[in-house]
Amino acid sequence: MRKNNRKNNKLIPREKSRKVIYLERRGPGTLKYTVAGGAFGALGVLCACYCVGIAVFGFGTYFFVIWGFLGAVFIAAGLLIGNRRLMARIPGSVKTACCILFFLGLLLFGTVEGMILSRYHATARSGADYCIVLGAQWKPAGPSEVLRKRLDKAVAFLAESPDTKVIVSGGRGGDEPVSEAQGMREYLIQAGIDESRILVEDDSANTYENLVFSGKLLDKENDRVVIVTNNFHVFRAMGIAKKQGYAHVE
Repeated sequence: MRKNNRKNNKLIPREKSRKVIYLERRGPGTLKYTVAGGAFGALGVLCACYCVGIAVFGFGTYFFVIWGFLGAVFIAAGLLIGNRRLMARIPGSVKTACCILFFLGLLLFGTVEGMILSRYHATARSGADYCIVLGAQWKPAGPSEVLRKRLDKAVAFLAESPDTKVIVSGGRGGDEPVSEAQGMREYLIQAGIDESRILVEDDSANTYENLVFSGKLLDKENDRVVIVTNNFHVFRAMGIAKKQGYAHVE
């Protein structure tokens, strides 16, 4: 009996007998990665949807692309954080550095948003010497949503200020049928603004050039100037105008 057992008990080489068993870690440590990954992923989807929504409605500026970029970054971060095995391989120092960068970025974003909101509800007194309507995309069917709001606000302001002249500022982009300034001029005339009050600046390609080139049509040191733009754009436009020497700008 013993002899038969010895014959059946064959030795298995050690290299063939090795078998590694990975145990899945569970508990609060892994749950936090799952929750964080899901939160980043959801935030990324929201940013991406917001970007697509603005693109579909065609508001007239390309700043919305930043939301698409943030969406891609957040979704990638969510997938990374949600992968527990991959996270386990990343050194703790790298994780700490990423957390610091994230919170610094969050602080920067909050600061910029705070500055934008500080001028979000800014208004101007009537009776200015000039008002400058900053350009935005002009579509084949007419002004983009962003530009239409600026023009309607300009019409209301000019109605309250019969002696104010208006400078429409904006060149022609590659996807625009006419220059933004020319389109704005026609829009204001159709809205009842006398064409003798309208000055055209159609060489600029961005906000900086809008204000630089428009400044050549007035006296920046003495004229009271009102800038007409969207509320999210007021802080930047005012900052540029002051740097360009507009002494009395609202």
